[in-house]
Amino acid sequence: MPPPKDVVKIAIQMVGAIPQLIELQQTKPLASVLKDVCDTWSLPNPERYALQYADGRQTYITESNRRDIKNGSILRLTTSPDQEAEQLYIGIQSKNVDVKTDSLKKLASLSQDITFAQEFINRNGLKQIYSIVEEGNDTGEMLAHTLKAFTELMEHDFVSWENLSTVFIKKIMSYVTMNAVDASIQQLSLSILENMVPTSRAFFDVVRKEVTLDRLLTHLQSTNAQLQLKAMALLIALLLSATDAERREMMDTLREKNIRQFIHKNIVHSSEPLGDEMAHYLYVLQSVSLNLCEHRMKMSMDPYSQEQRDLLQSLRQAAFESESEVPAGTFSTERRRSLCAKEFRKLGFMNNSNPAEDLRRAPPGLLALDNMVYFSRNTPNAYSRFVLENSSREDKHECPFARSSIQLTLILCEILHIGEPCSETAQAFYPMFFGQDHFFEELFCICIQLVNKTWKEMRATQEDFDKVMQVVREQITRTLSLKPTSLELFKTRVNALNYSEILKLRQTERLHQEETLAVPVLELREKLKPELLELIRQQRLLHLCEGTLFRKISSRRRQDKLWYCRLSPNHKVLHYGDVEEGVQSPPIESLPEKIPVADMKMLLVGKECPHTKEKSSGKQNKDVLELAFSIVHDVEEYCLNFIAPTRYEFCLWTDGLNVLLGKEMTSERTQTDLDVLLSMELKLRLLDLENINIPDEPPPIPKPPSNLNFCYDFSHAEQ
Repeated sequence: MPPPKDVVKIAIQMVGAIPQLIELQQTKPLASVLKDVCDTWSLPNPERYALQYADGRQTYITESNRRDIKNGSILRLTTSPDQEAEQLYIGIQSKNVDVKTDSLKKLASLSQDITFAQEFINRNGLKQIYSIVEEGNDTGEMLAHTLKAFTELMEHDFVSWENLSTVFIKKIMSYVTMNAVDASIQQLSLSILENMVPTSRAFFDVVRKEVTLDRLLTHLQSTNAQLQLKAMALLIALLLSATDAERREMMDTLREKNIRQFIHKNIVHSSEPLGDEMAHYLYVLQSVSLNLCEHRMKMSMDPYSQEQRDLLQSLRQAAFESESEVPAGTFSTERRRSLCAKEFRKLGFMNNSNPAEDLRRAPPGLLALDNMVYFSRNTPNAYSRFVLENSSREDKHECPFARSSIQLTLILCEILHIGEPCSETAQAFYPMFFGQDHFFEELFCICIQLVNKTWKEMRATQEDFDKVMQVVREQITRTLSLKPTSLELFKTRVNALNYSEILKLRQTERLHQEETLAVPVLELREKLKPELLELIRQQRLLHLCEGTLFRKISSRRRQDKLWYCRLSPNHKVLHYGDVEEGVQSPPIESLPEKIPVADMKMLLVGKECPHTKEKSSGKQNKDVLELAFSIVHDVEEYCLNFIAPTRYEFCLWTDGLNVLLGKEMTSERTQTDLDVLLSMELKLRLLDLENINIPDEPPPIPKPPSNLNFCYDFSHAEQ
């Protein structure tokens, strides 16, 4: 007979004693449980003791988290958090260097526990940590432990970052700016500054002033991967906290320092695999850089701005230079205006008498004009060829350069998400972005020539403009999805994906769709579905058995600790626990926490999850909501909260958990996988029917025969 829900069987250890095996009554006060345990070992003063997990993070057991204890857990009797906090508070003030170092080392470890952290902070322990740093007498290992303890204590959000003194902040910044400082201290200092910057404008100003971009770039070029990562994290924090003008200035400085080339060579194409955090920072850097175009994208052309009018005129002069060299007195003003209007029409402006009107639409606004000017100045031969080739045609098949450029700029802005806020978890950056200065403009130069090429392949007229641009959008998105590593490779691939290739792809997709719409085929699909859905269920459970590495996201830092979760091979228990960076697939025995599948009550996703409700601030990004899910388990309805690393993992895990709960798989991935499997199975089944029209209705049943004389009478044979 299974034990009651409020009773768990556990082991309790103590150094130098035989372990106790007890049945823990969850309804019994923890103080009474401790008294019983201490009485068994004849220990006085049970109030000085506490229980903590023997494995993993060794969290203290409290009334608030005791329900997390599972059958088979191993606990340890240890000094209570208040006693430990008192001892360490005294120990870190010791004059004995060894005692002080050991106390700080233990403090750094215990500060991860929220119960201990509360006790230590209540004793004004942070003030002592401030003093150790501010006095600056301690260096090396002792200082590293101090900074580690400070970081862990601040993670619990008991104390505001704004309480930090100026002396403390300057000391932390000095560890970053000085050369002769241990790398571990510099890493911790960079991490502290990264957490500090977003909390206050004053902190941003002081850090930006003291920790120069030159200094950050020095750390970024370090061979120490962790130091490089922390430097990138602080750089991103500064960029995200800056105003638009400051961000533009910082990006200009980074461009001057050739940071792009360094990232492209030493990070993107490094021999070491790119970590998730670094991939996210590169995505943010790409997004911030591209969003510098947002200002021009949202600005309409001002017909009274001389500078903008000059840019517009430069397009005409670059294309029709010989015609524009006629002396000013040769033609009347009216004649000259007529000539200009004719040339602007040849350039492809819709409103040739006042081309500024074409650029009043925002987006793409002035960004389209900037792109056209860049194309005319940096690739003059291609520009002249494009314009003259189309302006001299008289068969109504001319491609309008200006109109195409305006629409193409808008398409590129949408594809590259210019003007959209950075995602908090995305890691999808384009490697070729870091391989090219003026990436957006250079991409435009390739794509506007693609427009002309596709226009000719389609033998398009002005009425086909929207169709051509749809094909161009498809060519660009299909090529970008291949993640080309350079613009040259992008150019090769996008030009290879010509109109006939797009037609083939579309036709294949259309034929596949038409094939699968015949009534007999639809009936066959329905018959195959249960078998294939079972195959998908098995695949989902297999994926859960392999397990996944998840990241915890705190309120200030995007990514905090790593943890791993996997399903037992018999599909009865979920095992999970914290792991170190670099661990790919920890064995199931190393994951201390367990949730029996039988105790799982329901699955929550998105806004329903408790961890998204806690952090539903204005900064909460929708992509975090799209990756969040929680398992509600046990009688008390505790939750295990997840934020999936990718949408793919989210789909597989939510599907797998729904299978364990005996519910339908609801993710979009299920439908995609089912469609792929059905398509393959149907094609195999219909191989013999190639080029045979499948009727929509079954053939009619023939009439019964006029007599049944053809039937053999077996009775005669028996005689």
